[in-house]
Amino acid sequence: MEPLTVFFIAIALAMDCFAVSLAAGTVITERRYFIASVIGLFFGIFQTVMAIAGWAAGSRIASMIGFIDHWIAFCILAVIGGKMIYEGFKGEESPERNYLNIATLFVLAIATSIDSLGVGLSFALLSTDILSAAAIIGIISFIVSFFGVLFGSRLSARFGRPVEIAGGLVLVGIGTRILVEHLLL
Repeated sequence: MEPLTVFFIAIALAMDCFAVSLAAGTVITERRYFIASVIGLFFGIFQTVMAIAGWAAGSRIASMIGFIDHWIAFCILAVIGGKMIYEGFKGEESPERNYLNIATLFVLAIATSIDSLGVGLSFALLSTDILSAAAIIGIISFIVSFFGVLFGSRLSARFGRPVEIAGGLVLVGIGTRILVEHLLL
């Protein structure tokens, strides 16, 4: 898979991280750069690990389903993107949280990286170099999360939903592109 496509997938995956970071930023008033760094590291590391875990699981089955891999990748990305769009429209306001509590950070990092697991699986089906792809996903997630916390302290939390919807649309679009490319080649 070409690096630009991986970059756009990473941006789309980071939209959940951004939405959560933005919400966190709205309630954080002290030590913003430190908190932004901690949240960014948690989200970036979890996104990376989950992409690799998905790829590892997918690598074992790729040879058995190579003739339909593009359909599977499309379905995975469409379902993940659709879920993000649905949740973006449905979005419920969350109560104030202590975002530096380790348990909260783990739960949020896992929740925001579940989509990365599915994308890692599709990367295995498409024979994508997982180390560079996972690194790109992790770095982008860190950067987006870091700035999400900083922006959240200045922006209204209502901007989190449209960003999540946009991320979902990007994933559906990328899945569609993968399917069309394989069907036309």
